[in-house]
Amino acid sequence: MGLLSNKVEKTEIKPGDHIYSWRAIYTYSHHGIYVGGSKVVHFTRERDRSSSVGTSINSFGSSSKLQSVCPTFPDCGFRQENSGVVLSCLDCFLGNGSLYCFEYGATPSVFVAKVRGGTCTTATSDPTDIVIHRAMYLLQNGFGNYDVFQNNCEDFALYCKTGLLILDKSGVGRSGQASSIIGAPLAALLSSPLKMLMAGPVGVATVTAGMYCVSRYATDIGVRTDVIKVAVEDMAVNLGWAGHPQEDKVEESNSNGKQASSLI
Repeated sequence: MGLLSNKVEKTEIKPGDHIYSWRAIYTYSHHGIYVGGSKVVHFTRERDRSSSVGTSINSFGSSSKLQSVCPTFPDCGFRQENSGVVLSCLDCFLGNGSLYCFEYGATPSVFVAKVRGGTCTTATSDPTDIVIHRAMYLLQNGFGNYDVFQNNCEDFALYCKTGLLILDKSGVGRSGQASSIIGAPLAALLSSPLKMLMAGPVGVATVTAGMYCVSRYATDIGVRTDVIKVAVEDMAVNLGWAGHPQEDKVEESNSNGKQASSLI
């Protein structure tokens, strides 16, 4: 991976890697956890479950059907009922997109240099076995309700890699993409009162860009102070699933664990 691009070849990724692929001419990206065996666990909108086999992702986790049956893996598209967490083969996950590997432990300078959100974080990753355990556990038990700003595919992958959850559920989630979407107009808004002090459009653009980078960095999960480490077995409580159908699935996780393990 380089400073400007995290693009990698399929032969370079390892189990436990957080991977992603850009969609719609680099408008947004879809994220997942590579669990080995050319398979990826990722989070999509629950309503798209009917088209999860042989799909490409086209909106932070929404999907469009490419074909009805994956020609390579019969279990591609596996998911539990009423869950947005799905197991796909790597080819179906990528669709026609290229493969990128999300960077962990980035220095502040590298983080800011990567202008696009959703490509790296200053947070460090947990060991591979823990990352895969979280992904497979959530494949059986779900990851709550999909929300483009607070609980999307990138949030899912970030949790699997770090185990971190945000305490303040009223603000922006862990996703770097969501932070960028909010950060750009916020930076423009904050820079508006300073226009009288700036020499021309170059000065305005410089200040706006600086505020955008600061807002992105401030919302990165690696520097935020409103995060806690949560065991995957305790996700039902921390995501507010009490009284929700997914709570029943958590209670059945021990009996379902072997089923998930057989898929990789």
